[in-house]
Amino acid sequence: MACTGIDNIAEAITLLELNNWDLVAAINGVIPQENGILQSQSEAADAAAGAFCPINPTSRHIVERQPRMLNFRVEYRQRSVELVLEEGSTVGEIKQILETELGVPASKMQLKGWKSGDVSDSTLLRSLHLPKNNSLYVLTPDIAATASTSKNSGLQESLNQNFMLIISHREAQRDYNLNFPGSRTIQEVKRNISDLTNIPVRHQQWEGWPASASDDSMTLAASGISHPCHSLSVCRRSAPANAQEPTEECADVHMISDSEGDDFEDASEFGVDDSEMFGMGTSSCRKSPMMPENSENEADALLHFTAEFSSRYGETHPMFFIGSLEAASQEAFYGKARDRKLLAIYLHNDDSVLSNVFCSQMMCADSIVSYLSQNFITWAWDVTKETNKARLLTMCTRHFGSAVTQTIRTYKTDQFPLLLIVMGKRTSNEVLNVIQGNTTVDELMMRLMGAMEIFTAQQQEDIKDEDEREAREMVKREQDEAYRLSLEADRKKREAQEREEAEQVRLEQMRKEQEEEKEAIRLSLEQALPPEPAEESGEQISKLRIRTPSGEFLERRFLGSCKLQVLFDFVASKGYPFEEFKLLTTFPRRNITQLDPGSTLLEAKLFPQETLFLEAKE
Repeated sequence: MACTGIDNIAEAITLLELNNWDLVAAINGVIPQENGILQSQSEAADAAAGAFCPINPTSRHIVERQPRMLNFRVEYRQRSVELVLEEGSTVGEIKQILETELGVPASKMQLKGWKSGDVSDSTLLRSLHLPKNNSLYVLTPDIAATASTSKNSGLQESLNQNFMLIISHREAQRDYNLNFPGSRTIQEVKRNISDLTNIPVRHQQWEGWPASASDDSMTLAASGISHPCHSLSVCRRSAPANAQEPTEECADVHMISDSEGDDFEDASEFGVDDSEMFGMGTSSCRKSPMMPENSENEADALLHFTAEFSSRYGETHPMFFIGSLEAASQEAFYGKARDRKLLAIYLHNDDSVLSNVFCSQMMCADSIVSYLSQNFITWAWDVTKETNKARLLTMCTRHFGSAVTQTIRTYKTDQFPLLLIVMGKRTSNEVLNVIQGNTTVDELMMRLMGAMEIFTAQQQEDIKDEDEREAREMVKREQDEAYRLSLEADRKKREAQEREEAEQVRLEQMRKEQEEEKEAIRLSLEQALPPEPAEESGEQISKLRIRTPSGEFLERRFLGSCKLQVLFDFVASKGYPFEEFKLLTTFPRRNITQLDPGSTLLEAKLFPQETLFLEAKE
């Protein structure tokens, strides 16, 4: 009643009976779940992501988180398309993008490879609880292959077929007969074999893969292996004897399957019984560890942990961060204030009787999975082995201080598993809550939401401080930019002025040189002129009077036999060069400069006297 607002007891009992008295299912069927945003009753919503613990409506306030991005690699015939979409997108939106990329109508597309089987176009990706990286393939049975793609039709058929891999583990002298769909990638097969043999993928040495299987991202259908059966062998790469990982007397066999049905299909189709298929002896086999000892790096240990967790408790579980504790802290605490999240550290211990119940009932509950995925970065570690526990304590001391390490030490085995809620602060990281394994779903949700309320209040302060800091930095950047532009303008103005002054100096220099050259020519012409004849000379004398553009007159006597060139040189020696001025008679108007310079004054009819005038050439 506190969660749903239903105050009619008969109606509540009816809902419980419809859900076989499953309280979680009954409440999840009543409470709306919308993007993990918890709203008050006045806003017509009363729960967040399936949470069913009583909450004071006046204190509810959860900020919507940054959407999670999912990567998809989609294969269609010989094409491969890489997509990145928000977790809130639908399957139909993927088909719309593929329609643009592949040119195939979305209505004729069958999108395969989902772990949960066939899904409708309206299905939200968030509801499928997908990992960050996903592989899918497209079938188009209604579209016949063209001549250029007919060779790919066999590949499309192979994607729907099952392949029996007969894998021989040479060190253990054991064979595994494993059934995989054609859409499974080589990398996924190797990870599954890592679960079976405790040989990390990077240490596996294989024989039997065809030469065409050069890329671990290839599907089995495209790898060129034989159908329906193909034989392979695997062993550990050579390493020092003291580096070998201890092997269990027998392992609990489990696989992670992308097929649309059960994790394994009945091997009897190929004449193999179940016990032979898994290579198991007796029922006294111990389950493989959640995390192997002495892993070379934390990412490999977390990959093994996630695969083992999925094998034991199913695919519906929180998305465990794959990487070191330091990387998880960076992801949660050190982005922009709006993007920060709480860090949830899950510590597993197989020796605790509470582990299976806590994992299957609490950690895999839809409401908890949804809430953790939206608001937390979830990092996990297995402390069953003392070496792994010591490694965890070292990491916690380095990142959170000795107080957290001492807190973990105080918990006994039967109090595990633990869920530590860590919040990043300006100066240090603070553990807000330590949730033990002896809890219930509603109590777990209440404590998660309580931590979220504390975090949200701190986050709002951080956002405000960050906005103010960014505003100050923006003002400073604008001032620096204005100052830079001012300096740039001053520099350009100074450079322009310097160029103008340099140009003026150059022009002045050219003018002086031209004047000096003209003066030198003038003096040369003046010195080369023949002497002016006297009036009493017995020879024919021509007296010429020349008017300059300034109104002055030049007068000189010339022998009638003088060439016109002598007249031109005389005029040029006075500063009126032949190239710039023309010499004209008054009446009739004649242009003397157009006459032959070699003709005489007598021939040019400039005898015995004549008045001429100078005019600048156009």
